[in-house]
Amino acid sequence: MKIIIYLLFIIVGLTTVSAQETKSGAYQIDDYIELLEGKRVGVVANHSSELNGISLVDTLISLNQNIIRIFSPEHGFRGKADAGAKIDDEVDSKTGLKVISLYGKNRKPKKEQLEGIEIMLFDLQDVGVRFYTYISTLHYVMEACAENNIPVIILDRPNPNAHYIDGPILEEKHKSFVGMHKVPIVYGMTIGEYGKMINGEGWLKNGIKCDLQVVKIDNYNHSMRYKLPVRPSPNLPNEKSINLYPSLCYFEGTPVSAGRGTEMQFQIFGAPELTSMDFKFIPKPNFGSKNPKFNGKKCYGKDLRKEEYLSEINISWVIEAYKSYPDKSKFFNNFFKKLAGTEKLQQQIIEGKSAQDIKTSWQEGLNNFRITRSKYLLYK
Repeated sequence: MKIIIYLLFIIVGLTTVSAQETKSGAYQIDDYIELLEGKRVGVVANHSSELNGISLVDTLISLNQNIIRIFSPEHGFRGKADAGAKIDDEVDSKTGLKVISLYGKNRKPKKEQLEGIEIMLFDLQDVGVRFYTYISTLHYVMEACAENNIPVIILDRPNPNAHYIDGPILEEKHKSFVGMHKVPIVYGMTIGEYGKMINGEGWLKNGIKCDLQVVKIDNYNHSMRYKLPVRPSPNLPNEKSINLYPSLCYFEGTPVSAGRGTEMQFQIFGAPELTSMDFKFIPKPNFGSKNPKFNGKKCYGKDLRKEEYLSEINISWVIEAYKSYPDKSKFFNNFFKKLAGTEKLQQQIIEGKSAQDIKTSWQEGLNNFRITRSKYLLYK
């Protein structure tokens, strides 16, 4: 079988993999191809689900696998939709396969949408942040498959924010699609490890267990710095934006822009009211943001593109913006609590707590989470 797979790699234009390269689970074809043979396969995938620039779905079809349906998360199968945009089911023009949207009202695959599927392959590029919705999609896929006796295989991918753990632990009453589990904002796990934790901690409905298998990443550990080959979503265009995302996404719950509508998404922040700050930008419609916050208006703020590589959440930028905002009663909206997963962070900022005091208050929860996390790690 290994010789056959190697030859097929050449036929579909894939290169051989050096033992020294970090390669996602998708590349470990020998580890999962036999599990798919003779079965009707469903695939949860998007534009990031690729091998050397070729879609995983296209690759599997070229290897004569019987893919019968595609499921896509936020941003769609080709990864072009805005954050939060309504995504409809469609037919993929290249393969002719039906693509079921798992974003919007239909976040959990329905029984009829799973009909005929004998095994589910899951391959999405996560960024290791609680409010990035691909782990919520994973939860619902695992739950639906468990309820319908369909095994799930996660093709694991490196987490570019796996080198640290930080942030407040989500509280149950603030559970939502941007935070479903009692984990910190940055949890230091790959999506495969996270899937094992969902299963092991009994987080699926009624404690049901998913028949789950994880195909591991080759030559990988949590501390290594990994640059993603493609942007995981439209508004995370580069390594800097991915590194700053856990710190700047808080601004989505405030009247401050995190750079959507520019080419500096999640690398800057600002608002028309922050006139005490020097950096200026004007958001305009672009790829991934058809109607950005403050469209066409001059914003004042900060340019963070030259900031040092972060190994923790920087909460000081939100504190600074709050202190500089003229009408503080209008600074936070309800989405801020959902992103934070707690009311405490907003209260602490309003009370004038320092960034260090706020981060100190997270430590007990983070220490308890590290104990839970340790049970599910596949990598050092």
